[in-house]
Amino acid sequence: MTPILLSEEWPASPHCSRVSEDGERDDENDRPADLLGDGFALVLSVVATQAEASELNAGISLGWIQAGTATRLAVSPHAGISWRIKRDVLFRLHDLFSVVPPIQIGGAGVYNSAIVALGYGGDNGDLSAGPSIAIYFMPACGRALCGHVTGMAAGAHAQTNAAVAGPLGVSMSANVDWVGGSSLVLPGYVSVLVVAGPVLRWIVK
Repeated sequence: MTPILLSEEWPASPHCSRVSEDGERDDENDRPADLLGDGFALVLSVVATQAEASELNAGISLGWIQAGTATRLAVSPHAGISWRIKRDVLFRLHDLFSVVPPIQIGGAGVYNSAIVALGYGGDNGDLSAGPSIAIYFMPACGRALCGHVTGMAAGAHAQTNAAVAGPLGVSMSANVDWVGGSSLVLPGYVSVLVVAGPVLRWIVK
């Protein structure tokens, strides 16, 4: 989906003054989102009846996100649930909510990714990968111009968790999303997010 430029643009150099420009946002059809939600509910009900055990996990990670030419700090609380379909095979639903703090050029932003993944899990950790869909409101910079963009993006996600002591572990996540058409503010076609940090994990049988 092509990102939508919102409200303001300014020169990419931090020493230049901002230039305001009005933008318009088109309304999106809610039908695809409704179908996606119904599909998730169906898959969830089937997996829950077949699974041997489930795991809840939550944590907070730090890392970076790149959209356009600028790399920005990202603070990413996250939570998820996974089911052991077989002994070592797991099915995971995960939500990764990334915040770009307003301490960098361009101001604050948010990037929320919902993930469905399959993976391998053992006693000391797990590894999973799968498709993701993200909704974002982000500052982005091209070579000469910066601005905020908003939209929805499809992509791919990979995550690994490693046990440290008891329920405490370490988690690392990576997302690559297709953000749509190129523009002066967002010259590339992808965004990249990589974060890592502590995670707490609870087994429910």
